[in-house]
Amino acid sequence: MLLIKNANLFGPNPEGKKDLLIAANKIVFIEDNISEKAPYITRVIDANGHITVPGFIDSHCHFAGAGGEGGPATRTPEMHISDFFEAGVTTAVGCLGTDGITRTPKSVLMKAKSLNIEGITAYMYTGAYQMPPPTILGSIAEDIAMIEEVIGVGEIALSDHRSSNPSTLEIAKIAAAARVGGMLGGKAGIVNIHLGDALNPFQPIYDVVKNSELGFKQFRPTHINRNKHIFEDAKKYGLLGVIDITASSYPYFPDYEIKPSTAVAELIKTGVPLRHITMSSDGGGSLPGFDGNGNLVKLETGKPLSLLHEFKDMILNENIPIEKAVQIISTNIANALRLNTKGEIKIGMDADLLILNEKFEIKTMVAKGILITDDYKFVKKNSFGN
Repeated sequence: MLLIKNANLFGPNPEGKKDLLIAANKIVFIEDNISEKAPYITRVIDANGHITVPGFIDSHCHFAGAGGEGGPATRTPEMHISDFFEAGVTTAVGCLGTDGITRTPKSVLMKAKSLNIEGITAYMYTGAYQMPPPTILGSIAEDIAMIEEVIGVGEIALSDHRSSNPSTLEIAKIAAAARVGGMLGGKAGIVNIHLGDALNPFQPIYDVVKNSELGFKQFRPTHINRNKHIFEDAKKYGLLGVIDITASSYPYFPDYEIKPSTAVAELIKTGVPLRHITMSSDGGGSLPGFDGNGNLVKLETGKPLSLLHEFKDMILNENIPIEKAVQIISTNIANALRLNTKGEIKIGMDADLLILNEKFEIKTMVAKGILITDDYKFVKKNSFGN
């Protein structure tokens, strides 16, 4: 058992100073005072003077590698567990992107299984940019219903020169398959949407909702801060459904991308419901820049650490309350993806939490009840001893 004393708790709502008792991988008690002499306690951590928040959820990353827009040498490698540890990410959702041809969902699944063993909770989306989406068992619905780690499909590319330009009917069929698979598997069955640079990027989603029985909650468009016209459209779409901000995009393309923390502040000011705003890193993914002729002229790689940076900037630079920043980077994501034991610090939830100092640096990290970082140092190593 692990006892955390004097935690200034934001779970996400502020609850003042509390003691937390963790057994196995769950939070079993939250009290004003829990005795350090209670039976079976093996470790006590004093969190006094720090804030304690739920572990971050990175709901869009490429932990099995991505890229390839500039040829074989531009393929990004698999991510390491330490990439998530240093960012405070206790839950990650992986996907394929542009390359659903030489990479497959099977490789994403095996990486998810690896990360689950190494220390964080990992899920995935089946599919990729392409139509029809590549799958593991032969269909979207089967993958979601029958494979524990698969919670949806994506990232399906819309409004992008790399997409397959799916019709409204094709998008509707994908979403319907995801929904049925989700119903059968007890999952959200989300369609994770990659938004490109084209005008009116949300229109395909509006068309599907208008012409089918599907709702906005079935879709999760991301990269909404990639340029000014998409961001303006996102302010309207966000009144109806969840929109996802990409943390890694800044500062690589500052001329036309909206800084993630600034995007959050503007969305809140516009009246977008807080529960509709989330943020992911696009970690491990390539962040390409193209010229007017579609030629690759720049290539960067996303990092989960961007989430921690933007979390800090939301609070210190944009004056967003801690509890709202926590919701955007953890609680709202858990709710949208139906990760029912994640995103909150309360009795019965998974023991995923961070203890942060006044500079929002990670002093202590606990994932699935296991101590990952203690006194600013990694104490959990990966399978190769690193």
